[in-house]
Amino acid sequence: MKRLNTEPAQEENTEERKAMRLTVSPIVCFATLLAVTVFVANSPSEPQETPPRTYLGFDRNDYPGDDAMKLLRRDFAFTGYWLGSPPDDTTNSWTGKRELLRSEGFGFVLLFAGPTSGQLRDQPYTRKRVADDTQAAAAAARREGFPPGSVIFLDIEEGGRLPSTYFTYLKAWASELERLGFRAGVYCSGIPIDEGEGLTLITSDFIREKIKPTELVYWVYNDACPPSPGCSTPQDPPAPSKSGIAYAQVWQFVRSPRDKQTARHCRGYAKDGNCYAALDTAHRFHLDVNSATSPDPSGGAK
Repeated sequence: MKRLNTEPAQEENTEERKAMRLTVSPIVCFATLLAVTVFVANSPSEPQETPPRTYLGFDRNDYPGDDAMKLLRRDFAFTGYWLGSPPDDTTNSWTGKRELLRSEGFGFVLLFAGPTSGQLRDQPYTRKRVADDTQAAAAAARREGFPPGSVIFLDIEEGGRLPSTYFTYLKAWASELERLGFRAGVYCSGIPIDEGEGLTLITSDFIREKIKPTELVYWVYNDACPPSPGCSTPQDPPAPSKSGIAYAQVWQFVRSPRDKQTARHCRGYAKDGNCYAALDTAHRFHLDVNSATSPDPSGGAK
């Protein structure tokens, strides 16, 4: 068989392959770059931290009525609930309402009225008073059906420097409630007080420092604007830490009636000086308004 001369063809093929390489290489590079870009874009990114949700609640001394509570549930996740008579009252209109409110979906902040500084006249009386108060608060919580471990907030209306007897009371408030199966909290001022000579005092900080290492759950009030948004019922309420008290778990940013000193620059209050829910157009029940890190700050809806 006659051998065919293929050298020119091989040379031609070689030249073609070189040309193809020169032509294809940029395309391959582009495709590779595109694939890498798509891969990076679709790769799982670092998880974004979701800001903790904040919940809106209210409290008031008098129970507003069953129908009113159903209406208020549209705006509020939790409600204050007195376990004894509110300050300056001799009766408690909240008694017996826990199951109804729980069925409506309310969470709770449980309250028990604390003594005034003047009432804690000496250490022996203070120890007796706190023993009686913790027994009464725990008994009321059980009677109302609140579960063990619920937080009971002691209502301290006065701000400023509390006497040493009050710290004796608070330490025993925490230890005795724990012994009785509940957790201790305190409702107190988070408003800076000018003491002169460049010194300020915040009651919640003062309490926290004086009772160490005793731990309490803090519900602070600060209705000054700012940081308070004024009389409003925002569905994205400010976090309790925005009160200026980083460790607060509940913040009362509205008090009714409006305090003429601390809240004088705040907006949204009615002409009578009270704050009302937006849906309460008839102004039937004035409210104190709160935010919390939980829809059930006391854990009382369990």
